[in-house]
Amino acid sequence: MATVLRRIGARPFLRASRSLPSFQSCFHARATEYLQNHDPDLSESQRTVREAIARICSDFPDEYWARLDELHQFPTELYEALARQGWLGICLPQRYGGSELGISEAAVMMQTIAESGGGMTGASSIHMNIFGLEPVAKFGTGEQKERWLVPLIAGRQRACFGVTEPNTGLDTLQLQATARRSGDDYLLSGQKVWISTAQKADKILILVRTAPRDREKPSQGLSLFYTDLQVPEVQITEIPKMGRAAVDTNSLFFDNWRVPMRDRVGQEHEGFRMILHGMNAERILIGAEALGLGFAALRRASLYAKDRHVFGRPIGQNQGIQHPLADSWMKLEAARMMIYQAAQLYDQGYTGGEYANAGKYLAAEAAFEACERAILAHGGMGYAKEYHVERYLREVFIPRIAPVSREMILNYIGERMLGLPKSY
Repeated sequence: MATVLRRIGARPFLRASRSLPSFQSCFHARATEYLQNHDPDLSESQRTVREAIARICSDFPDEYWARLDELHQFPTELYEALARQGWLGICLPQRYGGSELGISEAAVMMQTIAESGGGMTGASSIHMNIFGLEPVAKFGTGEQKERWLVPLIAGRQRACFGVTEPNTGLDTLQLQATARRSGDDYLLSGQKVWISTAQKADKILILVRTAPRDREKPSQGLSLFYTDLQVPEVQITEIPKMGRAAVDTNSLFFDNWRVPMRDRVGQEHEGFRMILHGMNAERILIGAEALGLGFAALRRASLYAKDRHVFGRPIGQNQGIQHPLADSWMKLEAARMMIYQAAQLYDQGYTGGEYANAGKYLAAEAAFEACERAILAHGGMGYAKEYHVERYLREVFIPRIAPVSREMILNYIGERMLGLPKSY
């Protein structure tokens, strides 16, 4: 473990003056005395990851992210900086250039990127690399792993993830996009929606139907492919949206898209089982990204509450400001512990989804409340782009909605953990 971390460029954080302080460590350089006493629950590897990623993110302040959001411009500089130091393959095998660390370390990484001010924009620019190719790493052939993982980890190729469709939403077993055999190829036809980074991606991991839906085994009949995306048969249309404008989101339409059989991952009709392998990991990472955004908002609100004076005193001295922020810190910390517990269980091979789902739910809700309170603490200035918290609020809706809704998580917990009847 230590060898791997040294190889990917991790260095002591507390001795690096340009590093971004963690929220748990301090709000500002004026509070550096707290540096030695926080994050006590992190493992050595998690702490080293956090320190190294914070150092990289210190070169990308809030102003960088605000500019990219305004220009709708992908954060290429951050992406390339992370690629150069080997972080794009943090969970992928060392044999192909990855670091072979766990989701526990990846969660810390994604929280730190979001917490630096990058929010969901910074996290989304590399999110697919962290969990998306888990099915390839687990079920792909040696030739496929060499062909696909090496350029992805090196940053020479970008990938996106295609499951959701306009007419099926969260009901993945009802997917309508099809793939039919044509000699040594498949012909794919259908639609996908909410596909992040498709404008820039070279490859797509896509789930389509290769057999009619079996009523007795509805999970059968879906197949997984990892293939070239930028081809004439695929029409990619960007979706204008409320936030995270720097990272594109798209709808795809394709008709008789020819995909070679060698681009199929695993056995035909077994794609849903393979996709499930990465779902808990994705929920954990999305939750960690939400935490980072919530902590970023809370840090800004606390700094403003210290510096803003009204009626001869800092507004943070007023309990009407101070208590909501303190409440948000506790809620974020509680959610963080749930997320890290879920990550640890995942790395130990636990396949249940209750902790991953609950952690994602709690983190998204706590982060939303923290971002809202940050705007309210700023008063009218919270509505101004200059103070960045309005951008945080626009972005924090993402983890509340994706990759699974709050309501479906509540359904899952009610049914699986409380033994209540299925409600949908």
